[in-house]
Amino acid sequence: MDIDARGPRFGAAVTTVVLAVVLVTGSAWLLAWQTLAFALGAAGGVGRSPYGRLFRVAVRARLGPPTEFEAPEPPRFAQAVGLVFAAVGLAGYTLGAEWLGLAATGAALAAAFLNAAFGYCLGCEMYLLVRRATVRAE
Repeated sequence: MDIDARGPRFGAAVTTVVLAVVLVTGSAWLLAWQTLAFALGAAGGVGRSPYGRLFRVAVRARLGPPTEFEAPEPPRFAQAVGLVFAAVGLAGYTLGAEWLGLAATGAALAAAFLNAAFGYCLGCEMYLLVRRATVRAE
């Protein structure tokens, strides 16, 4: 079942703000929260992430019916990619390698910003490339 395409973009906007605050403050706790949000989105789909729930409860009804839908698999894969970067960033911040925390968090922020501002989902594009490569390999 396809999902409202505005939901993942809303989640990316919230993620952008959270990751920007992490970069400014160096808060490992806030990055841990974002890592959990990515993990929930990767495990259960974007609708089960905290930002997906917030979109469904507080935002979607105010926007009217969706006009654009997308398959749930690419955004879910993107959440898994975000999870990897957030986990690496969290490891950097907590283990004293601040440069690693900054770099990984910055990369995740760039990807989230591209989705929020321009509707370009890097993780979704990666998913499509992986799918094409695995289909050809079979």
